[in-house]
Amino acid sequence: MTRANSANFRPALRRAGCYALLGASLIGLSACGGRDRPTTELSAAQLNTIGVNAYLWRAALDTVSFAPLLQADSAGGVIVTDWYANPANPGERVKLTVTILDQDLRADALRVAASRQVNEGGNWVEAPVQAATVQKLEDIILTKARDLRRQAIQS
Repeated sequence: MTRANSANFRPALRRAGCYALLGASLIGLSACGGRDRPTTELSAAQLNTIGVNAYLWRAALDTVSFAPLLQADSAGGVIVTDWYANPANPGERVKLTVTILDQDLRADALRVAASRQVNEGGNWVEAPVQAATVQKLEDIILTKARDLRRQAIQS
């Protein structure tokens, strides 16, 4: 073999070696993949495709469904409604922000913030929100989330 032929032969030899190594790796990895699914110790609420607790998320969406949604980010766990005026009281409107902070179904994994405005002479003016209102919304969401979890466990 001449020196010129030897130089042309080396890249082909390296390429063949890489293919052989890749093939051996694939054969070795194929032995690792069984048909059995891995078992997990996570609760059902944590096995979801969203970034937060699925029960809290569904309960929060259901609870604020009376108002139009501006944002619903399941990965970040944030739900923001647009301003909502109750037809029985059109001189007042509210806006809600629900934040789900964790993947666990716990009371401290949920935060509700509310803004309230009243109409004074054609202008919307900020007004205080009673703390009991926010607490009541959090309680409603938590109760619905627990009910959803109970239903999922029973079925």
